[in-house]
Amino acid sequence: MSQHPGQRLPPTLRHWRDWQSVFYMLILPLIVWWQWSHGFNLILYGIELFLTLGVGVIHHNHTHVRMWWGRWTNRATDYWLTLLQGHPTFVFWPAHVANHHRFRHGPRDLARTYRPDFGGDTNHLWGYLIHPLQAAVVLYPLFFRWLNNLRLRWPGAFRYCMGQYALWLGSWGFFLWLDWQKALIFIIVPQLHGLHWLLATNYLQHAHADGRPLSRAQRNTPGIELNYARNFEGLVNPLLFNIGLHTAHHECPHAHWSDLTTLHERIYRQRVTPALNEGGLLPYMGRVFVLGLIWPAARTQPQMPPDAVK
Repeated sequence: MSQHPGQRLPPTLRHWRDWQSVFYMLILPLIVWWQWSHGFNLILYGIELFLTLGVGVIHHNHTHVRMWWGRWTNRATDYWLTLLQGHPTFVFWPAHVANHHRFRHGPRDLARTYRPDFGGDTNHLWGYLIHPLQAAVVLYPLFFRWLNNLRLRWPGAFRYCMGQYALWLGSWGFFLWLDWQKALIFIIVPQLHGLHWLLATNYLQHAHADGRPLSRAQRNTPGIELNYARNFEGLVNPLLFNIGLHTAHHECPHAHWSDLTTLHERIYRQRVTPALNEGGLLPYMGRVFVLGLIWPAARTQPQMPPDAVK
């Protein structure tokens, strides 16, 4: 399609599968609005809580592969996701891209699950529940350092990030002013639920995985296992944008989420030890976090020797 000077094309998605993302981003505020206006509905509230998980994954995916062709449409999506998530979008850059993807759960990954001050190399219910708070403690200083660097070197980008903070906190202040009880029930608690799950996903995907670093050459050698992440192959993937196929995502971070199924099945599944390729997410959590409380055989085994944990 040709474009004349000054002509603006309509917003266009880069990949048609992201209509699922757009649907989630539109239906979530509609459900919040309906309950705010008509009262609490258990079924709708359950859907809302699920959609807060979906928004977290969309937030993540939009960082790796921008949804739209247009620059300003992507920026508007950043702000919309900030409103829906209840936290600025920019944090994915320092915490996820520059830290987690760079170091792949290795000793330099700030939020690695086996940190000694996190309790060591564990995989149990308490570790899952507390990991988001532990991660926030070590990641927020990283955000502040990153923001200060932006302030000194790229003031325009700094203002863009500060705009996200202003939008998030301003929205909470506005809705608390309108009705603090409704704001807590219908907006803030669901958003905190989504944020907890977003950070706890790191624990689901990496607890008891092998954080020993591999070189690029080793990762590109077919015979060497890639055991730094756990994969889930159940319904979590069509519902939540293939979030369970974590090894393929780490190895191909710029691949669209819809391509991860093929990458996982053809290339990466066989390069992961069977103990780290799980079926459904909920059966895994029930087995490891609930049944594992009383039955040791239900628990996972660490992939790293104790002397490698640091």
